[in-house]
Amino acid sequence: MRTNVKSNEAPATGRLKIGFVLARSFTLSAFALFVDTLRLASDELDKSGRIRADWQVLGNTRHLITSSCGVQVAPTSGLVDPAQFNYIVVVGGLLNSKSPIDDETVSFLKKAAAKKIPLIGLCTGTFVLADAGLMAGHNVCVSWLHYQAFRERFPDLKVRSDRLFNLERTRGSCAGGSSAADMAAHIVRLHISKEAERNALEVLQIDKARSHLHVQPRKPLAIESNDPRLNAALIIMEQHTENTISIPELAASVGLSRRQLERLFMDKAKMSPALVYRKFRLERAKHLLTQTNASLIEIALEVGFESAGHFSRIFAKTYGQTPSRLRAQQSM
Repeated sequence: MRTNVKSNEAPATGRLKIGFVLARSFTLSAFALFVDTLRLASDELDKSGRIRADWQVLGNTRHLITSSCGVQVAPTSGLVDPAQFNYIVVVGGLLNSKSPIDDETVSFLKKAAAKKIPLIGLCTGTFVLADAGLMAGHNVCVSWLHYQAFRERFPDLKVRSDRLFNLERTRGSCAGGSSAADMAAHIVRLHISKEAERNALEVLQIDKARSHLHVQPRKPLAIESNDPRLNAALIIMEQHTENTISIPELAASVGLSRRQLERLFMDKAKMSPALVYRKFRLERAKHLLTQTNASLIEIALEVGFESAGHFSRIFAKTYGQTPSRLRAQQSM
């Protein structure tokens, strides 16, 4: 995913201006880290002056917006002309929240999109933008925790969860959590300066901003590695247990040849990529056996095996019991 948004001129005042739309049950930490990075970059020595950046929490009423942890935030502005802002950031939260934003706010976001104002989905704010039809044709970055849910709800959109954030053209998306500070720092560097970015991060006790190329901190199958290529490959494997990809395709997706990928896996994981990939598929099959009523052949095909017999033999060899036996034990 490329970060190729050009640094557009800040409206009117020359400052970086960002408007926040907070969804119902929004994630407070993601919002706080993003806005505090702006606050600290806007002035020096933690004086909180809005000299080089400004921000507003937008809403069509002045009713308090409750976060997922119960803390409430009051809007500071109405749904004003979106052209006043360099970016509109939608902060999402709990996915089980019905109608995370109201129709008037959806219309506001569509108006911003029509005016080419960059829209950013923070945490599950990407779901809000996608629901509004505003992520079509754009790459989407979500947390690994929400990857499957996003794929199921928006099968036509391109999504990945092996990166912290993405910013391209007029859309951005961010996995949330601590990566909210990384994305905010990236925007500060684009629009203000490297010095402002450094000042903000130092006060936040963050050694260095991670770029959009950094892999989300996730250890599938508990494989420990500090190599971003291996970690990215593991996440891609985990995401393709149903629609399997070939090892050469996997290697190309992380910028390696097949031989280089195999050497990397043997060096770091002490297993071939094919064996690790099979473990992912079998773990997915184990979940389906214990949590669904799908037949053995349905499960076998779903995780990339050609027949129920082949699947059963490999499963028994790996776990010491057949799939049927495991399912029978679960029902006792």
